[in-house]
Amino acid sequence: MSTCAGNFYNHSREVTSTQLTVIREFRDFSASDLEMVAQLLQMQHFLAGEEIVRYLDHSDNVFFVLEGGVRIHYFGYSGDEVILCDLSQGEFFGELTAIDGQPRSATVVARSDSLLAVMSNQAFIRLVHESPVFCMAIMQRLAGQVRRLTERVFDFSTLAVRNRIHAELLRLARQHMDSPNTAIIKPAPTHAELACFVSTHREAVTRELSELARNRLIQRTGHELRVLDVERLRKMVDLARGPVGD
Repeated sequence: MSTCAGNFYNHSREVTSTQLTVIREFRDFSASDLEMVAQLLQMQHFLAGEEIVRYLDHSDNVFFVLEGGVRIHYFGYSGDEVILCDLSQGEFFGELTAIDGQPRSATVVARSDSLLAVMSNQAFIRLVHESPVFCMAIMQRLAGQVRRLTERVFDFSTLAVRNRIHAELLRLARQHMDSPNTAIIKPAPTHAELACFVSTHREAVTRELSELARNRLIQRTGHELRVLDVERLRKMVDLARGPVGD
């Protein structure tokens, strides 16, 4: 069972089927199936900055983000932070350890006060076996993760720092589109956070963002980062990546 920390609410610990509808892997479940899944879960609250699981620990629960958001990261031997991804409401994590029984592959912390639904690894595996809908959703999720990691390895192996910054901005923009060709990333990542995403230093990010702003491709307003021409940014990234081989 999980050894993670966490502050439980004092009131009802039950997760409702309505709350589960925010989780994309449960959206095709019938009302009765959602009720069944809700009985397998326990609600847990984490404060902003609180550690949920730790790199290489042996906890094995799966966590579904009902409210708030989390960051998945780890620190290299040099002490440099590597941010793998941020997950928001509707996402989940912990499935790798639940599936293969290996130690945690990264540390997860709450980015903001977050409400999570916690499922034991035994219940998770049973659900995969018993629900074809859930099983397919998990397979699609894992396939998506492999594709994203493959793209990231390609970028880190072939792109210059400035092009990696462009690629990360494009990824964020696609998640925050507010029109067919513009995006508002809110809250905007700090320069230090962007540096951790693309394995560089803050000064390089600052220089490149200033250049993009001068070229009227982005605009920083308070805690928002506006991408003014997503298609132009996409073309810059595609040009840097070059033609894709067979």
